[in-house]
Amino acid sequence: MSQVLFDYTKQDASGASCTAHAWAKVPEPLSPSQRADWKARAAALLKKHNAVLVAHYYVDGDLQDLALETGGCVADSLEMARFGRDHASQTLVVAGVRFMGESAKILSPEKRVLMPDLDATCSLDLGCPPDDFARFCDAHPDRTVVVYANTSAAVKARADWMVTSSCALAIVNHLKEQGQKVLWAPDRHLGRYIQEQTGADMLMWNGACIVHDEFRGLELDLLRKEHPGAKVLVHPESPRSVVEQADVVGSTSQLLNAVLKMDAQSFIVATDNGILHRMRQLAPGKTLIEAPTAGNSATCKSCAHCPWMAMNALQGVVACLEQGTGEILVDEPIRSQALGCIDRMLDFVARNPNATAKPGFVKNIGAA
Repeated sequence: MSQVLFDYTKQDASGASCTAHAWAKVPEPLSPSQRADWKARAAALLKKHNAVLVAHYYVDGDLQDLALETGGCVADSLEMARFGRDHASQTLVVAGVRFMGESAKILSPEKRVLMPDLDATCSLDLGCPPDDFARFCDAHPDRTVVVYANTSAAVKARADWMVTSSCALAIVNHLKEQGQKVLWAPDRHLGRYIQEQTGADMLMWNGACIVHDEFRGLELDLLRKEHPGAKVLVHPESPRSVVEQADVVGSTSQLLNAVLKMDAQSFIVATDNGILHRMRQLAPGKTLIEAPTAGNSATCKSCAHCPWMAMNALQGVVACLEQGTGEILVDEPIRSQALGCIDRMLDFVARNPNATAKPGFVKNIGAA
């Protein structure tokens, strides 16, 4: 069954005004002494408020280090959701983008959820407005609605399932085996990859991540020729021409595991370069090469880094804990409605641990 694509022509999430606003809010780099001071202040405040820091692999390395040093976690969006739900702390500081904070609040309404900068959002979220998405769902009532984690709470409230890139393939395959037709949103590249792997009947929203959408197959092919021994690791939000050249396709945690477990000594990495910080820490003897984007006109300064992730900084952690800024609130009944699709995903993963335990999905092999 070939995919059907819903062309949402109004989306402008990659517009210059959106990314320019985000880059303008990225804090200036700190000197070594400033970094030490801000980090010490943040650690003290986390302890004072009995708070835990939950950070994504794409945020600044100082935040990743702070999370691990203070009993928090650094993870992909699936593990962030589980960690925040299960941790005893009543205050969660989520370093990432807004949908991650919302997911934490949906799962833990009794907890206080803070973010270093509430303006840190996601092009996939921006490109899938709730009202337009609701009309799309209403027009196709026969389909099971599956949304990627990179969406607002209001969009999740209309969904039957939420998925992350680490479990999306297994869940859609499960739905296909049950004979269900899928309405997918918002990332068209991830949706296409899943459709091709599973053969599921999928009607797709036309969204894209401004970071992964910049990777280009031609430039990657040229880079591979310069590094013939390197393994290519690709996040499935990337275009087909990039995914087709991958040795491993998977979520951030799956790509990280591939670096740790594969025998190769060099890797070309096609995802947000924030992950390289943790990769270098865990595999210091291996060579990591950033996959090429589209050149000087690329959206994200010709580099694979999300401007909204870059807005997260030590200063923001201090500010939200000292001043109480950046609190995430999700009103009822949106929260309760969105909870169902997230719980369904978490229950599936708990019942099917092998669905996400592997390091990635290798071309022409499947789970590997």
